[in-house]
Amino acid sequence: MPQEFPASPLSPKKIAKPKQLGKLRLSALASGARYKGRDDVLLVALPKDSTVAGVFTQSKMPSAAVDLSKANLRAAKGRARAILVNAGNANAFTGKAGAQAAVVTAKAVAEKLGCKADEVLVASTGVIGEVLETAPILKALAKAEGKSDFQAAARAIMTTDTFPKLASATAKFGKETVTLTGIAKGSGMIAPDMATMLAFVFTDAALPSAVLQKLLSQANSASFNCVTVDSDTSTSDTCLLVALGEKKISGAAVKSTEDKRLIAFQKALSAVMQNLAQQVARDGEGITKLMTIDVAGAENDAAARRIGLAIGNSPLVKTAIAGADANWGRIVMAIGKSGEKAERDRLAISIGGIKVARSGKVVPGYQEAPVVRHMKGKEISIAVNVGANKGKIKGKGKARIWASDLTHGYISINADYRS
Repeated sequence: MPQEFPASPLSPKKIAKPKQLGKLRLSALASGARYKGRDDVLLVALPKDSTVAGVFTQSKMPSAAVDLSKANLRAAKGRARAILVNAGNANAFTGKAGAQAAVVTAKAVAEKLGCKADEVLVASTGVIGEVLETAPILKALAKAEGKSDFQAAARAIMTTDTFPKLASATAKFGKETVTLTGIAKGSGMIAPDMATMLAFVFTDAALPSAVLQKLLSQANSASFNCVTVDSDTSTSDTCLLVALGEKKISGAAVKSTEDKRLIAFQKALSAVMQNLAQQVARDGEGITKLMTIDVAGAENDAAARRIGLAIGNSPLVKTAIAGADANWGRIVMAIGKSGEKAERDRLAISIGGIKVARSGKVVPGYQEAPVVRHMKGKEISIAVNVGANKGKIKGKGKARIWASDLTHGYISINADYRS
């Protein structure tokens, strides 16, 4: 059984406890397949009118669960009746046996709920290369009653996480007020490209799957795709957005994300997903400090994101942050290796709001002591302007990235992960 690790020093003082959401039914279950004395399976039963959108890992080694969920989303044309999640086994790199295990568990859920097998989405997280045993999961499913709360659900999907991750918000939806509630898990193998990261966001709003897909992709690009712990993209990354269809917007049907009636909903969705993404970063394996990296002056937003990730993923930057070493030259290095357009002689860097470099050189009279004081804290802010505004390039690209430091604790957790 994997050992448990101390709670992250950046864990929230109080875990959110969202209220039950409409006709959504959650069952947190213990299969005993890998973990003893805790829930490790989650069954989410959805009402008939539910629509769903998903973003998945871009890894070329996707898990069987990712393959099946993507196929089922297409087959059911954005409809779903259930989500099944298991923790402890990623069911990745498991060949035909793994694919069959995913199908067997999805069929079992379909039989239990009286729906089609392609209306069941599955997600798996944990160790790669071990075939998923279906018997313990099927046995656990027999006990599903749909009476768990969101906190229990969030705990059931954890692996090396040290705290459950939940967030909730409300928004005006025409004449209605709708709720958005999300849960996530992730601590290591975190560098999403859509980490081991799973996230599920539910709303009682009624929206077509095509609109949901665009909303999710937009919110994902500024949340989960802006967080990194260790630069390693998981085989299992899955983020689903589910609309339960209980509250309909007044007037004509929503057909586009450009519909102004969605503005409040979009803001609430972004807030929930960014909250969850930050919680993932705050629970990075072995973390002692969280970096918030703001990049401006890039060629475009995508370039700014890649520059920010180059800084946040740099082992030299991460260890400097861990050791409170104000070696800002490592930030310069990381920007340079990103491969994105950046003007050396226009580069500006601030740490903790303190100007460190301007116009491609150290600021006159720079004093390191205030920067070191800032870096001894738990929350580290880094701001860079890469000055890519030369010629036809306007340099308006910007992004915000959240990243963890790198400590010996990360090594300890991953060296002992399967023992």
